[in-house]
Amino acid sequence: MNTLAEAPELDLETRTAVDIDRSIGDFSYPEAHTFDAGVGLSEATVNYISDVKNDPQWVRDFRLKALKTFFDKPMPTNWATKDLENIDFQKIRYYLANGQQPKRSWDEVPDDVKRTFERLGIPEQERKFLAGVEAQFDSEAAYSNVQKAVTDQGVIFVNSTEGLKEHADIFRKWFGKVIPTGDNKFSALNSAVFSGGSFIYIPKGVKVKHPLQAYFRINSENFGQFERTLIIADEGAEVLYMEGCTAPKFTTSTLHSAVVELVAMKGAKIQYVTVQNWSPNVFNLVTKRGLAHEESEIRWIDCNIGSRLTMKYPGVVMKGRKARGEVISIALANNGQHQDTGAKMIHAADETTSNVVSKSISIGHGRSTYRGQVHIPKHLKGCKNNTECDALLINPTSRTDTYPAITVRGNQHATQHEASVSTVSAEQIFYMQQRGLSEAEAMSLSVNGFVNDLVREFPMEYSVELKRLIDLEMEGSVG
Repeated sequence: MNTLAEAPELDLETRTAVDIDRSIGDFSYPEAHTFDAGVGLSEATVNYISDVKNDPQWVRDFRLKALKTFFDKPMPTNWATKDLENIDFQKIRYYLANGQQPKRSWDEVPDDVKRTFERLGIPEQERKFLAGVEAQFDSEAAYSNVQKAVTDQGVIFVNSTEGLKEHADIFRKWFGKVIPTGDNKFSALNSAVFSGGSFIYIPKGVKVKHPLQAYFRINSENFGQFERTLIIADEGAEVLYMEGCTAPKFTTSTLHSAVVELVAMKGAKIQYVTVQNWSPNVFNLVTKRGLAHEESEIRWIDCNIGSRLTMKYPGVVMKGRKARGEVISIALANNGQHQDTGAKMIHAADETTSNVVSKSISIGHGRSTYRGQVHIPKHLKGCKNNTECDALLINPTSRTDTYPAITVRGNQHATQHEASVSTVSAEQIFYMQQRGLSEAEAMSLSVNGFVNDLVREFPMEYSVELKRLIDLEMEGSVG
């Protein structure tokens, strides 16, 4: 059986706005950090982070309480157990930074950081179509800028440190309320050592016309990145937020454990798009959840490519009447990778609607898992849920698992669930080759056809690159 061929070099001058080819991200620069918390996790580590960041006392207390929760909570025993056993929390570096204040002008960014993000296309994206950009390098944002037209509307887009200090009246009201510290072991870890991430507030009635974007880059070895993002869309507001993630390939493990909280007030709409392209040494353990009030909508659009292990289940708690939650996800697992992804939909009001559409591709010895939860209590009326889980196996050694947990009580709701597993056979590839396609082209055609309806949900800049990355991943995958 052929293994994945090396991805060819891409011409940087011809690529489009958002480039997620893994070879583009596989580089790093020598470390020269001003602030370094050292290796290992303890109260001293947390206090060092608080000291450097000059945290208010309530934040320091929050961190220390979360640290205790982290140590008290056992490692999850029922999900991806063997992979999680490879994480040694005392060999990880929890805070690395060159400074606290992100630069507002691209010219002021340090040269090594600037070269990194220029290679990833960040300035180009900003010029072309983004309303605001934040670029995080290891633990802190290196660059943050928002167009004047957006700030004139009253939109706040800063990193989490600035948010908790400069906008404490809004930030503190919702911080840790959608995802409590004790939600799981990794949300507790993030709460103890969080740094970076975005804080966004969209005022009442404001509809941000262009996307806001953050880019998270891990440059250092044996490092843990723990950004914390909080987005609040006030009544009738609308926003599209996009994030990209990369890391170079190291021989040692790297940990990424973010927490993302979304709050959509009455009639608001939040769309959160993620394209992760981690290198295969990254443990990506993320908690994402939104709180949807009356007649509001929260959509998670998620693409998980790369990493050694991803455990990510974006969720929506539909708190208000006629609220709507949706998760659209694509996962691609190659050799030595496990994509354990899914969705959580909690109906907590009448006439709420949820939609989950998940597609996964497993290549070689790759493993993909869908793990979903839908909960509709008995006392509610008129709730609807649709769940679709489709998997494509490329090789006989590929694996996929589906664990849908749909709990519906009462008889005044409508739910439907569909799941399928299909394979791409050597005969199918052979047939297309007889029509003049190469093996890689035939495989790419099959896989792109499988995910095409979901790729349309991604912004154009991302959908073009998703197709390109799938083309690269398919090379030599059938033999």
